[in-house]
Amino acid sequence: MERIKFLILCDICSEDAYNVLKELIYRKEVPKKSGTAIKDMCELHEISPYDLCVNPAEEIGRGWMLVSAARCEGKQFGSDYNTMTASWGGLGELWGKPVAFVFVRPERHTYRFTEESPYMTLTFFGDERKDTLSLCGSRSGRDTDKVALCGLIPVFLRFDDGRAVYFEGARRVLILKKLYAAPLNTSCFTESAPLQYYEKDGVHKMYVCEILTALER
Repeated sequence: MERIKFLILCDICSEDAYNVLKELIYRKEVPKKSGTAIKDMCELHEISPYDLCVNPAEEIGRGWMLVSAARCEGKQFGSDYNTMTASWGGLGELWGKPVAFVFVRPERHTYRFTEESPYMTLTFFGDERKDTLSLCGSRSGRDTDKVALCGLIPVFLRFDDGRAVYFEGARRVLILKKLYAAPLNTSCFTESAPLQYYEKDGVHKMYVCEILTALER
């Protein structure tokens, strides 16, 4: 029995979302074996992005994060959704919205999903999951089921125009929707130092994403 849960998001508040999830459990649309996992998910509470107390340089650069995206349907890792570890990115304010800056190289398997989906997520774990983040950053979803290998359990969020995915056990999750996407232009660098990162690998695609909501433990 698959340990995957769906939470329908249709402009409902977090309390209503919790009640919807309980109703799904009651109607057995969520497997009973996922009970512990569901409790874990419900321990995450929704907060405004403006209430985040985060040092991005510490949280992203040293703590790392999972960047994840999903197609509209399907449960198969690597073909319907994927995740990768990232240690570059940023958080801030742009165009009157709280935003996250996400960078993905075209060579990464996750790139096809961040390109196709309007949504993506940033999942932050504690130090106990550092090995998981290391593996998800060094192995590709093209040929490795990283979710099974790491024991990760996906949580899918469904919207009217797409779907997002994050993972249980997180201490913080940011749910994002793309506002802008463009590859970095190496001719626009004002210093030569960053060019060393593009001598062998492709240039990152930059996504500016609105932070729709934040979940914290």
